[in-house]
Order: sequence, then C-alpha cells, then structure tokens
Amino acid sequence: MSSKVRAKNLAELFYESAEKYGDKPAFGTRNQNKQFSMISFREVYEEGIALATGLIDLGLKAREHVAVLSDNRKEWIITNYGILFCGAADVPRGTDVTDGDIRYILPHSDAKIVFVENETTLRKVEKNLADLPNITHVILMDEGSAVTNKKESLNAKNKVDTNPKSIVNTLKMSDLIAKGRGLRELGDRRAEERIAAIQPEDLFTIIYTSGTTGEPKGVMLTHKNMISQLQNIPIDIGPKDRFLSILPVWHSFERVFQMGTVAMGAIQYYSNVRNIREDLSIVKPTFMASAPRLWESIYQGMQAKIQTSSWIRKVLFSVAYRSALYIQRAVHFFKGNRLDLNGRNFLQSIALFIFSFFSIIVFFFPYLIFDTMILRKIRQVTGGKLRGTVSGGGSLPFHIDEFFNTIGIPVFEGYGLTETSPGLAFRTPKHLVVGSVGPLFPETEILLKDIETGQVIYPPKKGIKGEIYVRGPQIMKGYYKRPETTAKVLSNDCWLNTGDLGVITYNDTLKIVGRTKETIVLLNGENIEPVPIENKLGQSLFIDHVMVVGQDQKYLGVLILPALEKFKEFGSTYEELAVNRSVQKKMEEEVKSMIRTENGFKSFEKIGEVRLLPKAFEVGDELSAKLSMKRHIITAKYQSLIDSMYSEKVRVSVD
Repeated sequence: MSSKVRAKNLAELFYESAEKYGDKPAFGTRNQNKQFSMISFREVYEEGIALATGLIDLGLKAREHVAVLSDNRKEWIITNYGILFCGAADVPRGTDVTDGDIRYILPHSDAKIVFVENETTLRKVEKNLADLPNITHVILMDEGSAVTNKKESLNAKNKVDTNPKSIVNTLKMSDLIAKGRGLRELGDRRAEERIAAIQPEDLFTIIYTSGTTGEPKGVMLTHKNMISQLQNIPIDIGPKDRFLSILPVWHSFERVFQMGTVAMGAIQYYSNVRNIREDLSIVKPTFMASAPRLWESIYQGMQAKIQTSSWIRKVLFSVAYRSALYIQRAVHFFKGNRLDLNGRNFLQSIALFIFSFFSIIVFFFPYLIFDTMILRKIRQVTGGKLRGTVSGGGSLPFHIDEFFNTIGIPVFEGYGLTETSPGLAFRTPKHLVVGSVGPLFPETEILLKDIETGQVIYPPKKGIKGEIYVRGPQIMKGYYKRPETTAKVLSNDCWLNTGDLGVITYNDTLKIVGRTKETIVLLNGENIEPVPIENKLGQSLFIDHVMVVGQDQKYLGVLILPALEKFKEFGSTYEELAVNRSVQKKMEEEVKSMIRTENGFKSFEKIGEVRLLPKAFEVGDELSAKLSMKRHIITAKYQSLIDSMYSEKVRVSVD
C-alpha cells in the first residue's frame, strides 16, 4: 500500500480518491430489504465538503472537536469527511454510549457539536444536556427522524457565542448539507482553505479508551499517525476488493481499513455482527477486519454442524482436515513459517525436514481431492471469495487460528493498541506464522525489557519474554488533557510502554504472551478495568484478596482468597476452604450480589466463574513492597486454576 499513498493528510487523501475513482461505488449501508445503498467516491466527497461548509457556517473553527455517536453506516463516513475538511477532529463513540460516557467524554473532549445517529441516541444526549455546557448544536443523521429545534433556527447562528451554556440547536444533517451545498454554489470555498492549512501533526481524532482506574482516556491521534499506517500496512488492496465492515467503525482498528479502502479504491460495505452470516453471502468479501470472538463463533457453529452430521460426513471431514493440516504444516516449515520459540538445532531441523517432505508426498493428492470435495464447501461460509482477514482486539486461540488457516480461510492476526493507531505488527501471506502476530511494521522499533529489572532483553535475545516498548510514526500524541498519565507510558524519546508481554520468535515475528498492565480485553474486544470490580469485591467481609482474570476469554473470572475467620466451621487453613463446596457456593453468591448492573456494572463486567485460592498472597512473591498485586506472577502461579474456568466442560455458574 505504501507506494500508492502520497497525501500529507487525510483530507488530501479523500480529495485524491474522489478524483481518481470518481463514480466508482465506495461505501454501502444495508437497508431493510437486505440490499446495500451505495455512495460513490465522488458523492461522499461532495457530501462531505458540503457538510464541512455547513459546519464552518455554524461557527466550527479549525482544530476544534466534534463528537460523533453513531454505528456503522454511510452517514458516518460522510460526517467523518465533513469534520476533517473543517480542519477539526472527531470524538467518536457508538450508539451504545452510556449516560456516564456522555457526561464525561463530551465535556472533557471540549466537543462543541455532537452528531447522533438516531432519535434514541438524541434522547440520551438531551437527557444529559445540563452536564454538557460546551455543546451548542446536536445534529441528527437519520433522515426520517423528527427534529424539535430547542432554541434557535439554523439561520440564527450569530447567537451561538452569546450564551453557549443555554443554547442548543437540534438540526438535521441533510439540512446542514443542503445549506452547505447552497453556499458552495455561491462561491464559498472556506473548506478548501481549511484543508490547505491542515498540518501532519494536527489531530484527526480523539478516541476515548478505558484507563486503569476506569476513567476514560482520550487518545490523541494525528493525521501523520494514520497516514503512516496506510503507508506501511503490508497487504495488497485494489479497486476490485470488497471489504465487509463489522467492527465498530469508530475503533482505530476498523478505521485503518476504512481509510485503506478510500486510498486504494476498494468498496466497503457496512454491516454488524447481527447480520454477519447473511452479509458474508451477499457481499462475498475479499477482505475484512475482525475480532477473535467472530472466529470462535463460526468455529463453534462449524463444529456443531459436523458433530450432528452422519458418520460418513464426519470421517470425510476428518480425513480432509488432517490431510490439509499435514500439508499446511509442511509448507509453513519450508517457507520458514513454522513457529519457533526456542531456536531449533540442526538435528531438529533435519527431523522436521524429513517429516515435512514425506507429509507432502503422502498427503498431497488426498489434500487436492478432499479440498475440492469438502473444504471448498466449508469456505463458502465466508462467501467463498475471502483472500484474508486481520483479527485484532485480542489474541486468537491457537486451535482456532490453525483451524481456519488450515481449511483455506487466511487469518492474519495483528497486534496494536489504540495508542498506536493501532498497528504494530501484522501477519502477511508471505510471513504467516500461526501462533504469532507477525513481523513488525516498517519504521517500527521494539524493545523487550525484563519486568523486574527493566533491562533490555531484545535486541538481541530471541525467545525470552519481556515487556513490550515500541517507537514509530504511529505512536499517539498523548492522552488529551492528561499529561501526567501520558508521561507514565510515553517517554521523552517517544518509547511507548504497551504493558504487554511478548517474545521475538526465531521466525523474526512477535508473539504476545500476556499483559503486565491491568486492562483486560475479552474475546469480543470489550476493554475492562479490573480494579473497580476488585475494589467492590474487596468491600466484602468474606473476602481477603481478589484478582479478576479473563484476558482473551469470553467472560471474566475471579480468584478469591476467602476470609479465614469467617469460615472457621469449614476449615482452619486456606487450603481446606479452597476445596469446600459450601465456601465456594457462598463466594459465588457474594460475587453475584455485588457485581451486577444495579450496582453500576455493565453486563460484560459480570463474573462468569469463581475459584478459591489455597494460600495467602505474600510480599516479595505475589505482592510488591507497596502491597500491589503482581498480576503476571499470580497468573503464572495459578494458570491451571484459571484455565479450569474456561475449559469446554465449564458452564457459567454466576449469571
């Protein structure tokens, strides 16, 4: 992609794509008839610059901020164009935004205008207007929704600055675009002047993500950050490609692919998880961004279908899969893509060479036959045209990773953070090492440091776990209005502490092996801060210590050290309490009563499984000198106990 992206900022990129691809379809939104309403590259540009003109006429200044509360739809990208053409930055969020998020993010971001997708989201904003002193206009995307103007008409914009705390207009986006179009017909070119003034270091977005205390942090990303991503993403995208957008369109991961389709002239179809199965067959995408939970769901569906099939179909699938597995593993070895964490010696390499060579001889023809008969039909679940998907937002379980790559659905797992725009590493067809997240992006540097001493492990040592530090053009500008928090993760020489643990493999790829920071990311991509949950549970008289777990899992689990004095009738040691069913049941009831929506917790923050610890945490072992938990130590020590929460036989016990 790098040779094709020449723009200095995203507004220039949008203009160049409109000039180059013109009437070619660019974006589509699914309607009630399961058809996609399309908009061309030229149309989205013209709508966007008309919207920008309308926003400028409302009084929006360059480098100001505009909130956008919307899910995946073509109006989102038009809004995105319009805000950027003003030289402003967006502050995006989905329609599932909570009242708390609205009351914190909109004032903290200094957003002056807020776009809302529909009447439901509009009502959320209106309900919290008393806490939104900076908001002067609310703009409604839905064309069919009714608008009640609260204070003043669109044409009376001169009142905006007189008393902004008491004046809020509700406008229709279509009306604002129409007004901007009219102004442009009269020769208004203020938007072009704004575009020409955009600098690479200007913000294009502030994305709020959870902090270690649960308070959202506004990640400031610049035009330069995003342009660097487009220049360095190592995938071949062209005008013939069809992208299916299913992740929240405002996430940094999805936005990279959205910008990529703009740059390369590909088509992007906006969908969602509810319609994914239908839309895969309708769109027949060639590429898409995805999350681990999607592939786990598809995998489970496939396995369920196989298990209910006749014994003949089961045997045929087993033979087809085994043949493909041996072939793929052999091919990966010969390409240098067989995961190597320890550095194979000469004899090990010879043994793998012989085994791989004979695997190809024995299984090549069965693989060709059964791939045509069996596996090609299975691939139709993704539409049959998928060239690849990048899975991000959490680690993909190895067995699922290998399964899809084996049956011919290439899953290119990637790694990054919102703070890194987000891409840091990316598997490619040429460097597809299953079990890793691929090689680093060009222009990206990495250090692995010892967790305890801070000494640099890599470079040069491979195969040794360390905390990941990165530096490159994709690193954020910082957290908005939080310099102290920024300084904790971003050094003066621009090294970002990711808080993740990684290993550089002998394939020269990165493998993520855990986290040192507290944020937990579930399989569905939800970011959860364990501290508020732990603090709540710590209030219980029945609990001495507690640690929430669940990284890359479907739900949260919790390790609990019960209060010994409260359960004397069941035992005199923690070890005795840990195996007592009555104590276990009491802990499950306690957790269920404390961690619930009525107490302010979200549905995905509920605890799915509880396990009791057999010994107390000790300073110098599980606890630091400041008595804070060493999460990586506790996780390693009780890994088998944690694994027992997520085995296939376990069912959620605390709902």
